[in-house]
Amino acid sequence: MTNSTSTTTSSAGLAGRREWTALGVLMLPLLLVSMDVSVLYFAIPAISADLEPSGTQQLWIFDIYAFVLAGLLMTMGSLGDRIGRRKLLLIGAAAFGTASLIAAYANSAETLIAARAVLGIGGATLMPSTMAIIRTMFTDPGQRAKAIGLWSGVMTAGIALGSVMSGILVQYFWWGSVFLVNLPAMALLLVLGPILLPESKNPEPGRFDLLSVPLSMAAVLPVIYGIKEIPSEGWQTQYVVSVAVGLVFAALFVQRQRTAKSPLISPQLFRGPGFAPAVVLNLVSTFGMMGSAYFTTQYLQSVLGKSSMQAALWSLLPTVLVGVAAPVAAQLVQKGVHRAHVVSGGFVVAACGYGLLAFTGTDSLWLTLAGAGVLASGIVVVMSQMMDLALGTVPVGNAGSASSLLETGAEFGGALGMAVLGSIGTAVYRHDIGSGVPAPAHETLGGALAVAQQMPGRTGDALAAAAREAFTNGMHAAAIGGAVLFLGAAVLATAALRRVHVREPEAVEAEAELGQAVA
Repeated sequence: MTNSTSTTTSSAGLAGRREWTALGVLMLPLLLVSMDVSVLYFAIPAISADLEPSGTQQLWIFDIYAFVLAGLLMTMGSLGDRIGRRKLLLIGAAAFGTASLIAAYANSAETLIAARAVLGIGGATLMPSTMAIIRTMFTDPGQRAKAIGLWSGVMTAGIALGSVMSGILVQYFWWGSVFLVNLPAMALLLVLGPILLPESKNPEPGRFDLLSVPLSMAAVLPVIYGIKEIPSEGWQTQYVVSVAVGLVFAALFVQRQRTAKSPLISPQLFRGPGFAPAVVLNLVSTFGMMGSAYFTTQYLQSVLGKSSMQAALWSLLPTVLVGVAAPVAAQLVQKGVHRAHVVSGGFVVAACGYGLLAFTGTDSLWLTLAGAGVLASGIVVVMSQMMDLALGTVPVGNAGSASSLLETGAEFGGALGMAVLGSIGTAVYRHDIGSGVPAPAHETLGGALAVAQQMPGRTGDALAAAAREAFTNGMHAAAIGGAVLFLGAAVLATAALRRVHVREPEAVEAEAELGQAVA
């Protein structure tokens, strides 16, 4: 059996203690950037009481970080390839730390929104830079696979940890403390980064294509916005139009990359063996991950009746399995199991996790947690392998652009998962709850529980029980849809990756130079 990982070791040799220590330093900003996606879950009520934002301002306080992050990933990945990944990482760390300080002591909603936007800019510099630097430090395929496995695990765990940390900090301190925790890690990165992290960039990057920057943002932001709103607001005209406008700009962006002399994202990336399948399969994996999170978080709180803090703490349990999934997958590939089979196996495991969720009742805490853990483990196997495959197919000079494409695809996948699976669950809920209930109860489980509290005795209890049952049925339908999707993805992965045999670009270049020298 042919292993899909190159057997050629870079002339740079194996990474040593310095590189692994540097990886630990890189994990700190990555953890914080991923935590900032969910760190406001428990802080929003305190922020609302203190700053008194309007409903629209509250939404922007919560969402602006993710929107700016998604919109600038491709720009920052390409910029890092040009000016240097370490330089961009340190600039981003300084911006992230400064914005965190401003956010912590913001005295108005407008100031907090602006600070969150700058945090998104900083996050967009940090995420692709960390992955590109890993590509530079770990030239040995086996070591790089382990490093990327750690990267994937930290990224996934950070999202779950963010909500728990925010709850603890808000309970014992004040809401600004959720931002101040960023400062020590960013300070450590600014001190140790220049010492431990190597600088790298594309030696022949060409001119920076300024026109592609607004085109990329115009392509990403309307689509992300539209598909994020559809699960809660429905398929309203403005959201469908938003997605359509974004797709038009996406077509213009692609055309620009094909015709520009120095494109923001080089089309050559997609000619690498396995790069395009890696981007697509990574998108599918985040589709399933965020789609499941949409239901499990509501299930823990609204169906089982857990408090926000209890739900957040319980949600940490599934991440225990995540910590071992990526390293095991890397070991399997190193021992000769074809990457296509490992990735297909990851999708099958994730489908089994969805299968467990499809059998939950209205009082199935442990079955839900087990399903979420199995699902997350399978997804992390896929994500870590797809990141390793994608980075292994591109030269070091394009590592920033490659990683930014993977992460932008992941943002799309997550938003699509919540929109599509959320819509399936909502449709089943509304069908099962029936039309003979008050309008808020017909729309969402939260609305039904709020109405039930205002009803007398058994009438309210009956409505609440019916709503919980309807929501659980909706989760079953979405889980079945997710399981079918992942089983299909397993077949797709086998077909797309079975003939992909990655050879390190540096090894190919070295052989070409040797051939020229001999000639």
